[in-house]
Amino acid sequence: MRPFESKNLFLLHLTTPQIVVFERILEPLALPRDFELASIGLPVSHYYFLESGIASMVATSPEGKKAEIGLVGRDGISPPVLTMEAEKFSFDVMMQVGGAGRRVEARALAGFLSDQPAVRQLLARFLHGFFAQVANTALSNAVHKIDVRLAKWILMCHDRMDGEEIALTHEYMATMLGVRRSSVTEALHILEGEHFIYSHRGLVIVRNRTSLEAFAADAYDAPGVSGRSWPDLGQLSLVAVQ
Repeated sequence: MRPFESKNLFLLHLTTPQIVVFERILEPLALPRDFELASIGLPVSHYYFLESGIASMVATSPEGKKAEIGLVGRDGISPPVLTMEAEKFSFDVMMQVGGAGRRVEARALAGFLSDQPAVRQLLARFLHGFFAQVANTALSNAVHKIDVRLAKWILMCHDRMDGEEIALTHEYMATMLGVRRSSVTEALHILEGEHFIYSHRGLVIVRNRTSLEAFAADAYDAPGVSGRSWPDLGQLSLVAVQ
């Protein structure tokens, strides 16, 4: 019998014997908005497995300008990079939408993975998918208009949450997309005018997901972007069971 129920896709795909061992070093905790999971210039002390909420990995320029380069929800592990024990992390990772989850000390995770080659394969699969997401974000920032980028980003958040409401302010969206707040407001008006979403007082409500996906087109329909499933995970799950 599994020791706890989980919505985290990584934890869901561990076998019962694996999760029984892993549960001993996991700590459940609340993850409020702006909670820092990792900080630039500091070693990673813990890794987090979100059950709800969304974490953003943010790059900062020497002038202090910020932009999101990737996000993680219940689809994996955060920060979505494994580092050496004393290595300083290169980005900030914080909760953009509050939630809850479990965390494990970095040293304890390294010890667990050293004895679990099948789990390392699952983790490698997720990290590869996250790298694809980062690459797609870089491409999208270069070739797509802000309204399309915003549509993609709303869909990515929606993938990783329950319900249709996403608690996001205009200012926060501007920071995540690396654009001016006025540009976000204009893009939201376009999406609202098409009846894809409704935005009011720090909330974005998805009204017509199918049409929003069609509008985002190839910006969203790309490897690593969706947070609803792990492509080709079934083959790796068979490896884990053996």
